Amino acid sequence: MSKKQNQYQILKSLEQDSRSTQRQLSNNLGVSLGKVNYCIKSLIEKGLIKVNNFRNNNNKIQYSYLLTPKGIEEKAKLTLDFIRIKTQEYNALRQEIEGLKKEKK
Repeated sequence: MSKKQNQYQILKSLEQDSRSTQRQLSNNLGVSLGKVNYCIKSLIEKGLIKVNNFRNNNNKIQYSYLLTPKGIEEKAKLTLDFIRIKTQEYNALRQEIEGLKKEKK
């Protein structure tokens, strides 16, 4: 996945569950924990997410990642980019399949 795709997937996941841990994000997205950590730090530096920490019942520190208004706007832009890229991939694959069908005949 590209950096933009990673950022999109992280923003999308955090929007759905702001209490996701970096380890959960790593497992859900199929990327390394280090990559998730790097992307989250980058998103924080850009002002796209903010971090709140709180204590859960077990007295352990846990974080909540909240999308900022700027983060919501960036997620919308990344969503459009993601859809554009996937549409291009789909069209290329469809053309390749049509070409293979013609060769088979």
